[in-house]
Amino acid sequence: MEFLSPQFIGLFLLVGALAGILAGLFGIGGGVVLVPLFIWAFSIAGFPPDLIVHIAFGTSLAIIIPTAFSAALGHRKRGNVKSPQVIILAAGSLLGAALGAYLATTLSGDVLKALFGLMLLGVGLKLFLFHPRLPPEETGKIPARKLLAVGFIGGGFSAFFGIGGGVITVPLLVIALRQPIHLAVGNSSALIVVSALAGTIFYVLLGFQVPHLPSYCLGYVNVVVATLVAPVSMVCARLGVRLATRIRNDKLMYGFAVFLILIGLRMFFSLWF
Repeated sequence: MEFLSPQFIGLFLLVGALAGILAGLFGIGGGVVLVPLFIWAFSIAGFPPDLIVHIAFGTSLAIIIPTAFSAALGHRKRGNVKSPQVIILAAGSLLGAALGAYLATTLSGDVLKALFGLMLLGVGLKLFLFHPRLPPEETGKIPARKLLAVGFIGGGFSAFFGIGGGVITVPLLVIALRQPIHLAVGNSSALIVVSALAGTIFYVLLGFQVPHLPSYCLGYVNVVVATLVAPVSMVCARLGVRLATRIRNDKLMYGFAVFLILIGLRMFFSLWF
């Protein structure tokens, strides 16, 4: 297959490294980088046009599992993961992932690309324009219903867009639950492991009987690409964690916002240009 040429393999490894660094730095799964690359690469490789976006989403989620796990371990060692909160977030995430994956498979690739770009643009603008005085870590107990709601929304976005869900979970934890950015990034990294695993399973099951799947695909997951990219992304996630602990809260917040805006604009306008 064309996408297994040395040039494509090198590109996949490079982007896997970038996705891993971003996963550790911003508490995201790296899918906002992986998905656009996969859509482009799978198109050049001659994948069926009506399946490209769905395979990009499913493959991205499979890679995110070990990447997020590596990032979560790094944040946990630094005290930025609260396990009781993550457990409740994960319960909501499982329900959201089931719904998100199902809805995504009912829509066309072009619609998903447009929604993907708009989602990133909206979240990025919200963070960039929102100027909170980041509070100290909450000492009171956060109600379980709020954690469940955040987990459900994050899991739904994760499965629907083939991303880790951190692009929506981190802002919700910071804005709605008033958690410090470093704690939000750590909890998000741990939650992404659950949401990505659930989303991957649903994409495999929902795509298992789809006709004309390309070679090396298990449902909507391309196993060869996932195997190539995941190890590099997992290792580089630890580097991102180290960088995150050395950056001030406000700079980390604005860097995250600008990153989302740029990727969102690129995805949305790629439909016309």
